[in-house]
Amino acid sequence: MAPPLELSIPSTILSSVPNEKPYTLYNITLRLPLRTFVVQKRFSDFVTLHNSLTSIVSEAPPAPLPSKSWFKSTASSPELTETRRVGLEAYLRAIAEGPDRRWRETSIWRSFLNLPSSSGSGSSVKSDLIAAHQRGTNAGVVASDPTVWLDIHRELKGLLHDGRLFLGRRDGATTAQAQHEAGTKAKTALVKAGGLLGNLEEGLKILAEEERRNRGSGRIGEGELRRRRDLLSSARVEKEGLEKLSVSLAVKNQGAGATSAPAATAQDRSVLFGPGVSRPSGRVLGAPVPETDKTRELDNDGVLQLQKQIMRDQDLDVDELAKIVRRQKEMGIAIQGELELQNEMLTRVDEDVDRVQGKIGIAKKRIGKIS
Repeated sequence: MAPPLELSIPSTILSSVPNEKPYTLYNITLRLPLRTFVVQKRFSDFVTLHNSLTSIVSEAPPAPLPSKSWFKSTASSPELTETRRVGLEAYLRAIAEGPDRRWRETSIWRSFLNLPSSSGSGSSVKSDLIAAHQRGTNAGVVASDPTVWLDIHRELKGLLHDGRLFLGRRDGATTAQAQHEAGTKAKTALVKAGGLLGNLEEGLKILAEEERRNRGSGRIGEGELRRRRDLLSSARVEKEGLEKLSVSLAVKNQGAGATSAPAATAQDRSVLFGPGVSRPSGRVLGAPVPETDKTRELDNDGVLQLQKQIMRDQDLDVDELAKIVRRQKEMGIAIQGELELQNEMLTRVDEDVDRVQGKIGIAKKRIGKIS
């Protein structure tokens, strides 16, 4: 068993960035068997860590996080800085040295302290996302950590690779059973990839909002945000292409099966459904929804994940539509303001024209008297 992590917060420093309010950085000293290093974090980083751990484990860590002060600032109050330093140190030690290992085994905790992963980041991230889904919490909070975001994207690329591999096996299979098994695995991989894609989009949205709120001084820069948006865009295009390929293969296989299998006769139907069974005409309340190409080869878990993914996509579409409506409203208000300004300018022009015409009339009268 590995020895408990030794950590402390012996000191703090005041960071001053031009054109920004000063803030306090807490120097977290970590002592590992082979090396000792220091990690600097702001109080807002501790708040993000606390929210992420609570959302994953569905229970707050054993020690409370120091509360935020609305009337004092650590930049101007050494007493508040010292009180908060002691509280944050007790908070971290309670997680690192407590008997309950749930919080310190998450990828969020290791990423916060820049600790190496002992079991591979992919499996840890996957377990964190599964725990968040099972508890109904927002998995985008897990993906809002920059390092975890990259781990999830690596997991997404692996699922897309698996989906492409299974589709290739399905296309080259010689038996119906092998085709069905490969197609099911490909569908499952694509559905899971869709879930991870939604988590990455939500996490990137949180990072972008943090970048906007901190005016360009967030955890990642604007250039990194653009790069990650491009990564998501390419992954989404690849996923949609694999889904289309899966549907085309399913249609082809159905067509091949239709040519080889004989059509059911009326006698077969009567044996199957019974002599007195007939399908009612018209709409039947409570009738089962017909299968589609996306759900035909999925199990119950896959259908549930597909439904969540569709609902998440619909929510994103609604958000995009709301943005478009807000943008149209802003454009309409701007156009209305411009029209009012133009009308006011035209009114002034009319007044100037009337005044000039009056002066011209007076000048003509004077010229007539002189002549």
